[in-house]
This record gives sequence, structure tokens and C-alpha cells, in this order.
Amino acid sequence: MMKIAVLIKQVPGSESPLPLNKDQLWLDEAQVTYSMNPPDNYALEEALLIKEKIGEGEVVAVSMGPERVGKVIREGLAKGADRGIHLKEDGQIETDPLSIAKSFASVLKDENFSLVLSGLQSDDTGMGQTGILIGELLGMATATLVVETEILNEQIRVKRELESGWFQWVNFPLPSSISIQSGLNTPRYPSLKGIMGAKKKEIRVIPEAEHQIVKRAQTIEQVFVPQTTKKTEVIEGNSDTAVARIIEILKSDVKVL
Repeated sequence: MMKIAVLIKQVPGSESPLPLNKDQLWLDEAQVTYSMNPPDNYALEEALLIKEKIGEGEVVAVSMGPERVGKVIREGLAKGADRGIHLKEDGQIETDPLSIAKSFASVLKDENFSLVLSGLQSDDTGMGQTGILIGELLGMATATLVVETEILNEQIRVKRELESGWFQWVNFPLPSSISIQSGLNTPRYPSLKGIMGAKKKEIRVIPEAEHQIVKRAQTIEQVFVPQTTKKTEVIEGNSDTAVARIIEILKSDVKVL
């Protein structure tokens, strides 16, 4: 049976205020409105489409975070995922991609998934590394920037977006870990039937002590809002002097040359 894990993340909504906590280590979560990471929405939709095309299988929504993450998992279940896995975090959320990947890998390895799908990157930290690292840790073939998928027996054929308008078709053996490019499909909305049915679907909760097994390799020292200032400079002198000063500003201040 085709088993597909979809990594979904809960991130601050695009219209949410982003106040910082008193230590300036992360956001003041009590004042933030959270939603499903938009790129992960495309990964979830692609998993559901693959299941529908082959006529069988299981789609599992997998997320890591505090108690609030249960909401985004339920949203995934309402859209059609069969069950959920919640890697619980009790303290400061993890931001190191390698530590996050190792936590996911420690849970996913026993599930024997055929595919692990993830969005291109998250809207908060934007690392774009988790799906790739999971593939490496689990010994899976990996691909990024995938804009089309096709299941062929024990293989998956993917179309990758390259630079300058080029694309690449590649065949990979299963199991594989695939990072989905945003825009390759049209994510569905939860139906009323799906919302009601989601309440009865299983969400397996993994305590923090059972998946966070390594120390983080990198940390965020401080989060801050960039300070902007307005400055006007009147350039005087002849044309040669003015041109020289403009070039200097473009090099040293604007840094476009």
C-alpha cells in the first residue's frame, strides 16, 4: 500500500501582527494568529491527488510544535488526510533544520512510508532544508522544486524546476522524500463532511522526550524588527562631482554596484 507522509507546519498568518517576546528570542505567541504554512498546503494536495489517482493508499499529516499544532493537523485531516502524527514540543520551538529533521526521522523510520512530501520552505524561518535532510537521514532518494509527479510501479517520476525556465524529468525509486514547489496544483478547501469526519480521525501524539534526541546544531540568537531611517542628501558641485558622489552612494550605501 502507498503510504505518504506530508510534513505540515503551523506558521504566523500573513495578516497577523508579529510582536516579539520580552527576550527577543521569538514571537510573543499569545498575540499571533497561526495558519497552515502555504507551501505545505500544496504538498498535502499533491499527496491526496496521488492517492486518488492510484485508487488506494494512506496520507498522514505530520507536524511538530506545541499544543496549538493540533489545529493545523485537524485541518489536514478535514481536507482528506487519513490520520495525523503530532511531535509535541513543550518549550521553545526548534528552529534548527537538522535537529527538526532528526526528530521527524526518528518517528517516520518505523512507519515505512513510500513518500515523504514537504513544502518548498516555511513562511517563518524559510530554511527549506527539512525534507532534504529527512531523505538523507532515512536513506531515501530526494528531489526539490518538484512541479509534477507521476507514480510508476515502484518508482516516482518527477518534473523539477531549474533555472532560466528549464525543467528536468527524473525517475526515483521508492521510498523518496520530495519537496513540492508552490503552485503545482490547486489546494482544496475542507468540506463540511471532512470537517465533521476529522474529529473522529486518529492523531498520534509523540512526547517531546521521545523524539528530541540531539542537541541543536544552530540557534537563533535574537529576533528583531529592522529599523528604518529617512535621510536626504543634497549633492552640490559640478556634474563630475555629482556623478562621483552618486556612484559612491550606490556602491557603499545602496550596494547595487
